[in-house]
Amino acid sequence: MSKEKKPTGKTVAENRKARFSYEIIDTYEAGLVLTGTEVKSLREGHANIQESYASNEGGEIWLINSYLPEYLQGNRFNHEPRRRRKLLLNKREIAKLTQAVDREGMTMVPLKIYFNERGRAKLLLAIARGKKLHDKRETEKRRDWDREKGRLLKERG
Repeated sequence: MSKEKKPTGKTVAENRKARFSYEIIDTYEAGLVLTGTEVKSLREGHANIQESYASNEGGEIWLINSYLPEYLQGNRFNHEPRRRRKLLLNKREIAKLTQAVDREGMTMVPLKIYFNERGRAKLLLAIARGKKLHDKRETEKRRDWDREKGRLLKERG
């Protein structure tokens, strides 16, 4: 298991539904191979990773189906909004990810795209196991109870 890295800097896109639909086992910080207009579009805060996922192809990890809209001032050098983007990880991390997906039946889910303190675009990638319907209900009950408990404690001082 890797150490939980807290993303610092500006968050561009977040996959909030992933924490509800999946049980997060481990997270990894991965770099993104981007073109210039993609970075400019990200800096404007436009991105969507709700339906995206990561896949292992040829010993490399790729981010598939993520949406980065075209940069308005990009003219003919603009990028394709839904193109596959390569993720930058260490060989050891790639081996752990592929082993978890192949042997244990887990999924690689992108959680967040953000800029780190050095201004580099990073992706928080999680190894996750899909939740069953009863697990989702349990999560919702726990969240509602925590909210209600907070209200009660606030009322009583």
